[in-house]
Amino acid sequence: MKLKKLIVFDLDGVIIDVSMSYRETIRQSAKLFFKGSNAWESLPEPLFSLSDLDKVKQGGGLNNDWDLTCLVISLLFPFVKTPTISEDKDNWERYKKTIQHSDVTALAKFLKSSHRPLTALLKERGTLNDEFIQSLYVEDVGSGNIIKQIFQEIYLGNDLFQSTYGIPAKLYTGEGYMNRENLLIDESILKKLSAKSIMAIATGRPEAEAFYALDFFDIRKYFTYVYTLDDCLKEEKKIFNCEGKKVGLSKPNPYMLDAIKEKSCHAVSKCYYVGDMPDDMIAASRSKAGFIGIGFTKSAADKNSRKKALLQAGAGYVIEDIDVLEKVMEKTFA
Repeated sequence: MKLKKLIVFDLDGVIIDVSMSYRETIRQSAKLFFKGSNAWESLPEPLFSLSDLDKVKQGGGLNNDWDLTCLVISLLFPFVKTPTISEDKDNWERYKKTIQHSDVTALAKFLKSSHRPLTALLKERGTLNDEFIQSLYVEDVGSGNIIKQIFQEIYLGNDLFQSTYGIPAKLYTGEGYMNRENLLIDESILKKLSAKSIMAIATGRPEAEAFYALDFFDIRKYFTYVYTLDDCLKEEKKIFNCEGKKVGLSKPNPYMLDAIKEKSCHAVSKCYYVGDMPDDMIAASRSKAGFIGIGFTKSAADKNSRKKALLQAGAGYVIEDIDVLEKVMEKTFA
């Protein structure tokens, strides 16, 4: 009996186009964060290009788009004139009082005059987080994490945010940006691949958001296993309770890939991980199961730059069209 291949896919940027959902949520979260400050209306729309954001994201070392949003705001905040940082113990009050006494005139000027402001700032300053911004990125939604809450309000939208967290939205009550997502891979291709291979998902999304998208597009049926941020956090907690060690199991850690391989009750001929970011390729190369990383550039704002970054991170192959995936997998047997 011929052994099947195990193909694990990243979700965002591979199965689902998130350029107008997650990526746009980051841009809008950064802008909404400064609302209430002097000259807020002068900030450009959009604040920065998606290709600029893409450059920062593909630099790696970020567990999720909440981390990326926090980094973006930290990079921009030094341009904000803030006479005093409120010392209020309540995070929301401290945030609002500080922003209300701030001025973003210099920030607006910088953003309008720079082609790739985030890339330039990251190169100049690195990923050092501003102390005030970092203090607003602790705990969780509803318990002091201002940045994550703004992000979730925009991404989920008013109704889903309230039903998910059981609290009213504070800054955004419109329709969720998650409704702007589209499939990057035609369902017929997923159906064809799943008939010949064992397929799975390894994503940095929270479980609820991953399953929402898979069910919305009616494609969960093609994936035998789905591993998410929740699985990483659950295992991290287990390790801490048993060994007293704090570990991070999100990508580029290969935990999800190896867990999927171990959970599979089928013997497989080869293991592949299809991802769109360098961290995906690093995770594949570090996996105990010997995953072959296949970079996917269809959703990249700058495909040549992304291809170079994926190859440098250890991609065995880089493809722009999922139609050639089967041919690439056949090559690995040569």
